[in-house]
Amino acid sequence: MNMQKTTTTLTELKLVGITTRTNNAQIFERDPSTNKIAATVQKYFHNGLAEKIKDRKNHGTTFCVVYTNYESDVNCDYTYFIGEEVASFEEIDKEFETLTIPAQHYAKLMNQPGPMPTVCIDMWQNIWKMNASDLGGERAYIADFEVYDECSIDHTNVTLDIYIGIKK
Repeated sequence: MNMQKTTTTLTELKLVGITTRTNNAQIFERDPSTNKIAATVQKYFHNGLAEKIKDRKNHGTTFCVVYTNYESDVNCDYTYFIGEEVASFEEIDKEFETLTIPAQHYAKLMNQPGPMPTVCIDMWQNIWKMNASDLGGERAYIADFEVYDECSIDHTNVTLDIYIGIKK
């Protein structure tokens, strides 16, 4: 897979959404009843949760998927978060969780357009093979995230940005 890479530094991000605890072994199981990520994504979209988040920064156009609270690395448990960037954490509904991603350096990876979920799976499988030199720094394992915006509306032709936290 051909991915473009740049490095960047982002300021703190405030997000509101829902989470689950999982690991990469679970997400590749064929049994949908044990795939916690699929269940979380389905809950988020089928229950219209984005519309219930107050003070969204990018109303109706952008959502984020975050991988955070890593036990250690890609082979261990982590928290999967799906939600929206917000301006503040005021008036958060009880069904949601808040997540603050601290300012951090990132390797930003962008794919060639393709169908979901193939694009996302292929990108992550390539990222897991990358070393510190490929990424522009050693992985920080604080927070990595995917941004879904107007370039990902057509699920048959998605362009996706994945930000991998790196140490500088």
